[in-house]
Amino acid sequence: MSKLYLVPTPIGNLEDITLRAIRILKEEVDLILAEDTRKTGILLKHFGISKPMTAFHQHNEHQQLSRIVDRLKSGESMALVTDAGTPGISDPGFLLSRACVKEGIPIESLPGPTAFVPALLCSGLPCERFWFEGFLPQKKGRMTRIAEIAASQVTVVLYESPHRLLKTLQQLASVAGNDRPVSVSREISKIHEEHVRGTLSEVIRHFITSEVRGEIVVVLGSSTH
Repeated sequence: MSKLYLVPTPIGNLEDITLRAIRILKEEVDLILAEDTRKTGILLKHFGISKPMTAFHQHNEHQQLSRIVDRLKSGESMALVTDAGTPGISDPGFLLSRACVKEGIPIESLPGPTAFVPALLCSGLPCERFWFEGFLPQKKGRMTRIAEIAASQVTVVLYESPHRLLKTLQQLASVAGNDRPVSVSREISKIHEEHVRGTLSEVIRHFITSEVRGEIVVVLGSSTH
């Protein structure tokens, strides 16, 4: 019987992949849907996996969707992977998952790497309840969203790119105040993993004088800290 597997891939250290993920990719699927076939190809080669791949990313997922669903309905099983982390968490995956649910195609999501959980746990901020925002809007509605985040009574987790990090921290400080606690994590699970903690003003000062590289997760303390 056909099935769609959502398979997390390492966000840094290749040892973070699970034995189950390797088995699924190697033995259980007919096709691997990859955000970037070149990057996934390197991962597959490392683990001795030889399976056909096709590109499935934010720029072609609408065009590819019906064809992939038809192939699943015909009996093929597929794995969806992103460049790093868990499919559907700020990466392609939702449209395909929704289409499979609609068509009655089984979905199996494997547990595995994702950047925001270790960033949250290493932040030192309360994590029994939290708000995962993902990426902020770049333009329209951005400051409205930031105002909502600043008013949140629970910890908020954001993804950000290196070149927008300082701007985002400064915008958060302009609404939430310079003294709001924050933790910025980068390069999680990689050699140069770093967690910078403090108030918004302290962390802003750090990144004004430091070059920002890698994937970024911002964890902002609540308004009731």
